[in-house]
Amino acid sequence: MLKVSRSNLLDRLHGRQKGRSPRYSKQDDDRHLAFIRELCDARAANGYRRITARLNRLLAANDERVNHKRVYRLMKQDGLLLPRYTGRPQERCHNGQVITLKPDLRWCSDGFEIRCWNKEVVRVAFSLDCCDRELMRYVATTGGITAEMVQDLLLESLEYRFGQSERVLHPLEWLTDNGSCYIAKETRAFASSLGFVVCTTPVRSPQSNGMAEAFVKTFKRDYVYLNDLPDAATVMARLPEWIEDYNRSHPHKGLKMKSPWEYRAELASNE
Repeated sequence: MLKVSRSNLLDRLHGRQKGRSPRYSKQDDDRHLAFIRELCDARAANGYRRITARLNRLLAANDERVNHKRVYRLMKQDGLLLPRYTGRPQERCHNGQVITLKPDLRWCSDGFEIRCWNKEVVRVAFSLDCCDRELMRYVATTGGITAEMVQDLLLESLEYRFGQSERVLHPLEWLTDNGSCYIAKETRAFASSLGFVVCTTPVRSPQSNGMAEAFVKTFKRDYVYLNDLPDAATVMARLPEWIEDYNRSHPHKGLKMKSPWEYRAELASNE
């Protein structure tokens, strides 16, 4: 008995066994680890898969790539891995599918708060595409998010994606929770007049708007909690920079570790 897998042996005999890349060398680990440390310092909330995506962007100039398993090993050896997330189970689960296979089929929206060190509060509402995850437009205030602000957000998002069009070009869902600014009669009527199909989540089921909820968690983790928040004016001034960085460089597992703008560019090149 040779104790060799039959499928493995056949692959080798027919030249199908790729094996480890000939360019792989453990001598490169120190060089890669230096890059990984820099990325972890700059992106302290990124796990090993997102660090892998960012590292491969740096190595692409030399026609190199590294496997996420190799990055995991190096980060584990150097104590750079994030602690495992152990969130509590939700009271209600949601089994629906929020993501869409093409852009501009469903947009979602939600609001969140950023509490500053001087006790001021910045409230933000945003629009997000459920396919490419691009944060299209947002509104921010130190007061409350009103129905009028949500209507402005809708119109700005429409103009951003469809130009100076008075209505959406095809049926497009507008998915939100049951916040007062979203379910106000004037907001729903305005959205319908623009051609949107208004959708709200079931009561006490925020998971139904899971993509917006996930964005809020990501944005706070990767940007809000890692920056100085002295006052509302500083936060409001930094918001455009944070949002642009998210759209330009934040890797998404659902987008094959591409950022929203990278994914949109890929879709455009395939049309």
